Amino acid sequence: MSTTHAFVICAFGKSPYLENCIRSLLRQTIKSDVYLATSTPSEYVERLAKKYRISLLVRQGESGIREDWLFAWREGGKRRRLVTIAHQDDCYRRDYVEKLLEAYREYPDMLVFCSDYAVLKTKESRMPDGTFYPVQTKVAVVNLVRLVKKVLRIPLRFRFFANRTWVKKSALMFGNSICCPSCTYNYALIGDTMFESGYSFALDWENLLSLAERPGRFICCEEPLIAYRVHSGATTKKCIDENRREADETSMFRRLWPQWMADFLMHFYKKAYKAYREDA
Repeated sequence: MSTTHAFVICAFGKSPYLENCIRSLLRQTIKSDVYLATSTPSEYVERLAKKYRISLLVRQGESGIREDWLFAWREGGKRRRLVTIAHQDDCYRRDYVEKLLEAYREYPDMLVFCSDYAVLKTKESRMPDGTFYPVQTKVAVVNLVRLVKKVLRIPLRFRFFANRTWVKKSALMFGNSICCPSCTYNYALIGDTMFESGYSFALDWENLLSLAERPGRFICCEEPLIAYRVHSGATTKKCIDENRREADETSMFRRLWPQWMADFLMHFYKKAYKAYREDA
């Protein structure tokens, strides 16, 4: 049993994938604490917490991505040194914690741990009450976005230099190459201050850029330790449809590059939006 790590699942609404996420965390080869955190408590979430005997942490106040993530982060940090904010739609490979702790033992200054990911494409049907019900799921064998991100993460493969600010930032200058739900953060080195962003979509990207300026190492395992789900009910899909993703990412690129370069990069990023819509 790991005494240094905890998973905190951010549960929102009534995700049909939440139970699979919980199961994937409970069947880890090295056990960690697992918590459910929500700002939308419901009989559904409470029933799953009781069924799997995990603690339910309820945040009071209006629901929001930043506020929910920050609540999960601080609650996890009260209990363990390393915290993974798990996304309710995704699944984690059985050896995620094992690989995480191997990296931490080798590099105690590890600030962020992340990994590659597989893509689950799920087709859904909308129920009369507005919720989505999965009807078909398959693993995407080839995914161009994932391959591009692997290339962008190449600097992080040189772990000996991965404590240098320029190395950490180089993996983030051409977009966020780090899969957010694959991340574990070192609360002992970071503290309460996280996700200080006004963005509704790119807050994880901005957060990683901020962390890159702090002492500590970004460690990336290039094995697919999580399965990231693409589906029509996902927050990512909603952000694309409402143009929030485009606005946030355009703003981020213009902070990092001259406007002509930012517009050039966004030309290619918009193609990824189309691919996501087609997959979902």
